[in-house]
Amino acid sequence: MTKNIKSVGVIGAGQMGNGIAHVVAVAGYDVKLYDVVQEKLQAGLATISGNLARQVAAGKIDEKSRQEALKRIQLADSLEALADTDLVIEAATEDESIKRKIFAQLCPVLNPEAIIASNTSSISITRLASQTDRPERFIGIHFMNPVPVMKLVELIRGIATVDETFETARAFVESLDKVTTVAEDFPAFIVNRILLPMINEAIYTLYEGVGSVEAIDTAMRLGANHPMGPLQLADFIGLDTVLSIMQVLYEGLADSKYRPCPLLVKYVEAGWLGRKTGRGFYDYREDPPVPTR
Repeated sequence: MTKNIKSVGVIGAGQMGNGIAHVVAVAGYDVKLYDVVQEKLQAGLATISGNLARQVAAGKIDEKSRQEALKRIQLADSLEALADTDLVIEAATEDESIKRKIFAQLCPVLNPEAIIASNTSSISITRLASQTDRPERFIGIHFMNPVPVMKLVELIRGIATVDETFETARAFVESLDKVTTVAEDFPAFIVNRILLPMINEAIYTLYEGVGSVEAIDTAMRLGANHPMGPLQLADFIGLDTVLSIMQVLYEGLADSKYRPCPLLVKYVEAGWLGRKTGRGFYDYREDPPVPTR
């Protein structure tokens, strides 16, 4: 048994949020995109428009589909604007305290029958659900970045998530032409449980002087056939997000192998967060980007 989803709210217009709004609108759903920072809404919509245009140029969608998708996206200036949506996907920054505040403000204005999902890449779905008025209708829907390109979506049930919520979420994700995999509610789930420690180890390899940024990334691209090196990937994800996930793993599993590399901490403290700030393990103010170590 599944619930019929017609309209979707997306909270957060950043890299993940605008990507989710993009694929949801292309699939034919009405979308309301909200962000607490109004400038991010306009920037997010501009990103969606540009990415849709690239899909047209690549022959993946036609011009009519691009125009129709843009018409389905409505920018929301408050959480109250999401009140009548059937599903709300939270895609805010990977900070549990921020997510808790969002749910506390969202639940009182949201349709009582609506499903709430979090796009968290590491935080306990059970714990987040407990902060809402509907833990049975709460689920983790973790899209991969960049959302319009990556096929996989992780589904994570909390301890209270009922079958109807799970089946509705699975049917919804599959309607987006995505492939689902089911993960248990353990820190970082499947993909990031494996991927982020590898990235953290690459940063340790740099920190200990085993290889330079360029050497490490070249070694993994050509020696392990990875599409991009782990340090380049870290910059793409955002070093603050990498650190947040490693902290969740370290605290949640109490194992020293997940200890965040001190060099990662230093870069985040410096505000060198990767592509989004112009500097990380590479300096993106140069063309082409140059390693910073």
